[in-house]
Amino acid sequence: MNKTIARFIFVCFSFLSVGSGLAQEVNIELGPGEIGLNETFTIKVTLSDEKIKSYDQFPEISSFQKQGISQSSSMNLINGQMSSSNSIIQYYKPTKKGNFTLVNFEITINGTAYASAGKRIVVTDPVTASGLGGGSGFDPFADFFGRTPSEQPEFVELDDDAFFSVSVDKEQVYQGEGFNLSLAFFMSEANQAPLQFYEPGKQLDAILKKIKPTNAWEENFNISNIEPEEVIINGKKWTKFKVYEATFFPFSEGKIEIPRIPWEMIKYKVAKNPTFFGANRQEDFKTFYSSPKTITIIPLPPHPLKNEVSVGQFQLRENITTIEVETGQGFDYNFGISGVGNINAVSAPKRIPTVNLNTFDPNVRQQINRGYGRVSGIKDFNYYITFTEAGEYDLRRNFEWIYFDPSRAVYDTLRSASIINVVGDSKTNEAISSQRLGGLYDRIGIEDNRFLNEQYKYYFTMAINVFLMVSMILLAILILRKK
Repeated sequence: MNKTIARFIFVCFSFLSVGSGLAQEVNIELGPGEIGLNETFTIKVTLSDEKIKSYDQFPEISSFQKQGISQSSSMNLINGQMSSSNSIIQYYKPTKKGNFTLVNFEITINGTAYASAGKRIVVTDPVTASGLGGGSGFDPFADFFGRTPSEQPEFVELDDDAFFSVSVDKEQVYQGEGFNLSLAFFMSEANQAPLQFYEPGKQLDAILKKIKPTNAWEENFNISNIEPEEVIINGKKWTKFKVYEATFFPFSEGKIEIPRIPWEMIKYKVAKNPTFFGANRQEDFKTFYSSPKTITIIPLPPHPLKNEVSVGQFQLRENITTIEVETGQGFDYNFGISGVGNINAVSAPKRIPTVNLNTFDPNVRQQINRGYGRVSGIKDFNYYITFTEAGEYDLRRNFEWIYFDPSRAVYDTLRSASIINVVGDSKTNEAISSQRLGGLYDRIGIEDNRFLNEQYKYYFTMAINVFLMVSMILLAILILRKK
């Protein structure tokens, strides 16, 4: 037993010495160049003093099958200096004997690509358990832990307590009313099965092609990172990983069908008899499925503007209540519409013409907020207004905006509450003189100022003389006939 313990300590110190000599932040280690048909080839990636948060697929090797991935971590204390390393190992099983080539490849770890030179691999006849050289993969801890070098760990699958969900906040909405749709993966607090996301971006692209309605405006919440969120469902604690969220505003009545959606996760099998060193879990996959959803879109109640109004809960925000201005002097008036709904679709308020009030097309500014499962914001219409006559003007008679409130199922109107007191002399005549008169007046500058051109005067005189002469002859004939 003392010989075995001494051997264990020697190997540990050898391992620490090799680890302390690694100068690279990421080290890619390839397996032996010769293995037996009953052995495995490995590619090991080690990252120093940092966790492995993400990695892409390991390369394929001709005539080899991938046998899963294991992960390990270690901490070293050498001369008072603490260091750590994290490793992932991809296992490959040969399918036949022969000479094979692992070509040059790159693998991305935590978003950075690292290159590795390839290697020639010779696969020989199966090796016996007593073989300690070549590609036998000798384990110096085997007899210390009571396991033979050729013994492979047995992996078992643990039951998971997790599910994938497509959820909507409303199953029936009015035409133009928004409904929130989100995709999320849930794991309970009691879950013991090791799970990991598998190509979430690629899966999400394929899913959205199936579920996005074509007859609706989308406001995407743009989830860039999958962050855990603690939630309670039916009194049970769950960790929620939201992968997509958006609010849709349907254009027309009908139904939106969301089918049953698959979501694939990496689910590791764990070693039945774990060892201190070696692979204690094996990569596998499991597909989770959501339940189908149906959203019914109902038409708006009858109204002359039912196909033009916005749908939501809105309020009016003005920048003035009472103001005094002089005739001819302009001021800025802001008609702001804020609330919950499709802010992009909010149109300008209706302007009712009034004598002595002049305004122009507004400048428009909008702000959209996406959060807490809804879309909200504000859209400002900024007008420049002038008056030509003194008096009191109630802008309630000049600006109004009609919308449909789905929570109350009624049409409502936002009207201005601003009162403008106008003082000063009348500017009506000035306003008329400054206006474009049009018609004949527009041609004054380009027309000839002579009554008649001289070349037409001769022809005009001749025509008159001829007319008079003919008239006299006809009159003479008429008199002679009467006699």
